[in-house]
Amino acid sequence: MTNGNGTPPDAAQAPQLNVLAQYTKDLSFENPNAPSSLQQQSQPPQINIQINVGANNLSETEFEVTLSVEGKAETAGKLMFSFELAYAGVFRIANVPKENLHPLVMIECPRLLFPFAREIIATAVRDGGFPPLMLDPVDFVGLYRQNMERQMAAQQPAGQA
Repeated sequence: MTNGNGTPPDAAQAPQLNVLAQYTKDLSFENPNAPSSLQQQSQPPQINIQINVGANNLSETEFEVTLSVEGKAETAGKLMFSFELAYAGVFRIANVPKENLHPLVMIECPRLLFPFAREIIATAVRDGGFPPLMLDPVDFVGLYRQNMERQMAAQQPAGQA
């Protein structure tokens, strides 16, 4: 049996997550000490990576989610390379309970974007003259919990911490 438009009645209420678009919003790669930074180094570089997730409501059911990844590699106190990437996607989310919407946007959407951002970074680092930087998988659930705890702590009055 259908609901008149060819879809079963249960399908009309099923949760939906659709990727409408994906794009690079901003990409920067710096290799300020080349060509000396490209020479064989006596020790492996220290690599620091920062990952953040942001979201904007575009409409009641559409969200732009931006995965921001910043990183730098240093050896002996000298910068080898640094990069910044803002990779975003537009997602349509429908039939999701209100209490599940925020975690879905802040966990599942960046999880879908991450492999593409990882590839862009690996290629940029390789094109900068270094071996490709393959980022480890990210625990977006842990990142979400950490951000929520930080927000809760910031909202508490100073005397209650």
